[in-house]
Amino acid sequence: MKNQSERREEEPILTVNGLKVYFPISSGKLFVPPMPLKAVDDVSFELYSGETLGVVGESGCGKSTLGRGILQLIEPTAGEVIWEGKHLEGLPSKEMIIYRKNLQIIFQDPLASLNPRMTIGDIIAEPLTVHYPQLSNEQKKEKVAEIMEQVGLLPQMINRYPHEFSGGQCQRIGVARAMILRPKLIVCDEPVSALDVSIQAQIVNLIQELQQSFGLSLIFISHDLSIVRHISHRIMVLYLGNVMEVADKQTLYDEPKHPYTKALISAVPIPDPELEKNKQRIVLEGDLPSPLTPPSGCVFRTRCPIAKAICAKEKPHLVEAGKNHQVACHFWDK
Repeated sequence: MKNQSERREEEPILTVNGLKVYFPISSGKLFVPPMPLKAVDDVSFELYSGETLGVVGESGCGKSTLGRGILQLIEPTAGEVIWEGKHLEGLPSKEMIIYRKNLQIIFQDPLASLNPRMTIGDIIAEPLTVHYPQLSNEQKKEKVAEIMEQVGLLPQMINRYPHEFSGGQCQRIGVARAMILRPKLIVCDEPVSALDVSIQAQIVNLIQELQQSFGLSLIFISHDLSIVRHISHRIMVLYLGNVMEVADKQTLYDEPKHPYTKALISAVPIPDPELEKNKQRIVLEGDLPSPLTPPSGCVFRTRCPIAKAICAKEKPHLVEAGKNHQVACHFWDK
């Protein structure tokens, strides 16, 4: 596996510049225009071949919307999504389908993401029907059986329905469906949050094995920092649709610069009971503000323990805080 400096010598496989996803919310009043709900607000990053970018943050911070905006499942309000040198934003659906086979997604709820009226064989084969209509039924069945074995499902299960499987098995079906086209990028949208802890480890390990076998790039979305640390090469911290900090996983955990990142890391449990008992926790005051009416300046300032007057006036932009380490905070080095 290539390290971060080696990747920097390559061209990124995905470039996201200033991505914004706003949803118009009706005020419910006549002659009053809708208000924009800023789910994703000016997010930029690069992703390299074979790399895993972890995306973390509290519920409601825009992680899933970011993933769907990148895949053009939600139309971005502004910004650029460049896949292998090609701009995806604004492409008609007929043109976008050319790129779909390389851009796949694994959803959060394994059972809800599967059609209950279709056998798992038909569910896994559906992308083949769309992208490779020339394949015969026998050829599709062979490919389905092959990917089922690779994700840990018995081929003789091919004619069963989703309700006959456990949550972990349903997620394996979702992984198989995403992998059947041999994509280059998979967005993993909290793929293990609905599973038991023991099953979470199995699915994460499966995704890592597939990544190594096929050279996948991953965007792994989660609110569980321990899982993200295990699977990611770099981690991006989101808060209210804004990027707070980006760094490789070791740097982020050992030397976090943003107060929000420090608070998230302090909440990660330590296996040693004595260390867990004595560790210093950072408790954030208040709730996540509404993206309909985000705070002025720095969106984190209303909960930040080091906020000052300038934080209400000026929005901090990402600045270099070290090698391959960026942070958006006026006082990160204080």
